[in-house]
This record gives sequence, C-alpha cells and structure tokens, in this order.
Amino acid sequence: MADNHQATTSHPVAEKNQLRRSLSNRHIQLIAIGGAIGTGLFMGSGKTISLAGPSIIFVYMIIGFMLFFVMRAMGELLLSNLNYKSFSDFSADLIGPWAGFFVGWTYWFCWVITGIADIVAITAYVSYWAPNFPEWVTSFICVLTLLTLNLVSVKLFGEMEFWFSMIKIVAIVSLIVIGGTLIGMSFTSPSGHTAALENIWNDGGMFPKGLSGFFAGFQIAIFAFVGIELVGTAAAETRDPEKSLPKAINAIPFRIITFYVLSLIVIMAVTPWRTILADKSPFVEMFVLISLPAAASIVNFVVLTAAASSANSGVFSTSRMLFGLSKEGDAPKQFSQLSRKAVPATGLIFTCLCLSCGIILIYFIPDVMHVFTLVTTVSAILFMFIWSMIICSYLAFRKKRPHLHQASRYKMPAGIVMSWVCLAFFACMIILLTLQPDTRQALLATPLWFVALFIGYKVVQRRKQKA
Repeated sequence: MADNHQATTSHPVAEKNQLRRSLSNRHIQLIAIGGAIGTGLFMGSGKTISLAGPSIIFVYMIIGFMLFFVMRAMGELLLSNLNYKSFSDFSADLIGPWAGFFVGWTYWFCWVITGIADIVAITAYVSYWAPNFPEWVTSFICVLTLLTLNLVSVKLFGEMEFWFSMIKIVAIVSLIVIGGTLIGMSFTSPSGHTAALENIWNDGGMFPKGLSGFFAGFQIAIFAFVGIELVGTAAAETRDPEKSLPKAINAIPFRIITFYVLSLIVIMAVTPWRTILADKSPFVEMFVLISLPAAASIVNFVVLTAAASSANSGVFSTSRMLFGLSKEGDAPKQFSQLSRKAVPATGLIFTCLCLSCGIILIYFIPDVMHVFTLVTTVSAILFMFIWSMIICSYLAFRKKRPHLHQASRYKMPAGIVMSWVCLAFFACMIILLTLQPDTRQALLATPLWFVALFIGYKVVQRRKQKA
C-alpha cells in the first residue's frame, strides 16, 4: 500500500523495479490534450448535433465542467502522496483493498475494449487508401507497432503522444480558422446556405428538439471524454508532477471551450445544423466545402492518428495499471517486473495479446457492429464508474486525512459540495442510458463484469491469506 506521507520530488525515481520519471512537462501537457480530444469529436459530433441540435454546445460544456472537478479531485489526491502510481492506488488506500482491485481491473478492461475499437477503426481508415490489403494484416501490424513503441521506453511513448496530439490540435484549429473565415466572408455553399452565426439559433432556437433531444445528446457526448483521466496514469512517470499535473488539469476548461465548443459553433454556423448528416464527419464536410481536393484524405489521416493516439494511450495506461495491481498482489507478480528500460514489458505483451484476441473475435462473430456497439457502450459506462470512484476516494480523503488536505497546495475548489454534485450528475447519466434500447442493453450487461470482479477478488484474497 502507498505510504501516507508526502514523497519528495527532487529527483527522478531510479530504484530497481520502479517506474522512472521520464515524462517532461511538454509530454504531460500534450497527453492531457490528447486525452481531452477523443475520436468521438471527429466522428461522433455529426450524430450528437443531429440528436440535440445547437443545445449540444451546452451538453459538452456541462460534461466538461463536471469532469474538470473530477480531475481536480484526482490531482489533489495524487499530489498528496507521490507514492501513488494511479487512481487504483489511492482508491485502495482510502476506500479499501476491494476498491483498488475493482478500479484497477475495470480500467484495464475499459482500455482493452476501447483499444480493440481503435484498432478496428485504424484498419478501416487504412483500407481507404489500400482497399485490397488484407484487413487482418493491417490489424496485426498495428498491434505489433504499438507493442514495439511502448517497449522501447516511456519517453518514446511521450514523444508519440506529443505528435499524435499535435496533429489533432492542428486539425481542429484549422477547422476553426477556415470556418471563421467562411463566416466572415458570408460564404454561400453550393446548396445555397450562407455561413453566419445566426444559423445556430435561427432554426428552432437553441433547444429545437426540446429537453428530450438535449438529454439524448449526453448519452453519446460523454463517450467523447473517455481518456481525460489519462494524465493520472502517467503521474508516476512524470518528471515534476507538482508543476506539470496542476498545469495540465487547470487547462482542461480552456481546451474544452477551444476544441469542443468553438469547433461545434463554427460547424453549425457554416452548415445549418439540420443539414449535418449523423453518419458523416462534419470535419470532412467543412474541408469539402472549400473545395480542397485532398479533403477526405487529410481528415482520414487526422482521424487515423486520433485512433492511433487512443490505442497508444490505452496500451500505455493498461500496462501501468497491471503494474500497480501486481505490486498490491491483485495481479500475477510477473506484471510488476520491469525491463532494463524501466517498462512493464510483461503487462504490455499481455495487453497486446488481449487486443489481438479481440480482433479475431470481431472478424468471426456475426452481426459484429451490434455486438461492438454494446461492448463499447459498456466500456463508457465503466469509465463513469472510474470517475465516480475518484470522487468517492476524494470524499474518503477529506474525512480520513484532513491534515493533508489543509497542507495541499492544489486543493479542489468547493471540494465536498462539487463531489456530491458530480456523483449526482453520473447517477443522472446512468438514468439517461435507460432511455435508448442499445444503451439500455449495455447497462443491463454491465453488472456481469462486477460479478466477475467480485469472484476474482474473493479468489485473490484467499490466496493472500494462505500465503
């Protein structure tokens, strides 16, 4: 269990079988941005706009507002004891061993499922340029590349994530600049629509589909924020966490306003929201509007790197979570062994093998898209469980360690009140998931995971008692 005292940060950890603090402030800032910009923004924004209309702007702002406080709670906890490697550690320490076990394995499962989704997406994007290339070969190369990049060193992971995130940022900033220029020029599209800010509210106001449409937007939009907590799993390998973590977390509201809100405003101002197709990326349509010949290829490349970024982050975070679980005796001890480059190689290989098994299943299960939608929705529900456990850990921290809260230089604003507000918000999200048939099926399937975890936890506890 992590110690209760404040650890020092004057030098990188270089002890044997310990993770090294190799990630710089530059890496952490871009990992935080990459986590905040999910693939869902590029591919899912068309569907969210068609469901909620202009009110989707408020949906993203509300979700971002709530998750900012979750990240502030996580930041205060991680900095209260630098021996915490991730939120699995502080959950075990503050709530109990069962919480660490449930959080760690749930987070691992979430990212394996998300990683499978990302690899299938990457395969589809690559087939756009090479339609005759065998898809299973693309998937295999993708998994092998992710494994190789992560095995080399944590610094290489940081560099890859830096450039993946930079591509996403350039794409979104380009969209905002191009869209802003079209609005300024009062550009008229071939379909006869003139770009203007009035397009946002002129067709039925800000809530054209009423409260039902507004609430429906939450179900999909919350999935776009999966990965925002990634900065927490990188904390143990951050060179100067007391400086880097607060900086990364504090910038979350600015990033959400810039990357989500501004881009959606520009999209709906240039193209009236009723004309935006649910099954097409509004980003592609924006570049097509300006008659850019390579529009589809450019956006295909951007979405491919977004999926690669997500898969890369998933492989990184799951191996670190297995490392932490193994240290606590909640996973096989092999997962706590590090390579000469201080990388949890066994955990990386195990995760990549699981990703490979998932790919095989996807190609052989009939009606794969229905199964896949169900499984990824389960993953998103479980991410809400992770975020809720971060908040519950914070409430336990405030009760058990008030002296550490008083000494903290990075306190969560309105800590107790906002913790309960966030938990109430996640409870409302669960209720909203019962309204649609596909999300309701996923919600009903989720308890099976917790039953499996409960059995696993009991088995592990018996082994520990015998030892």
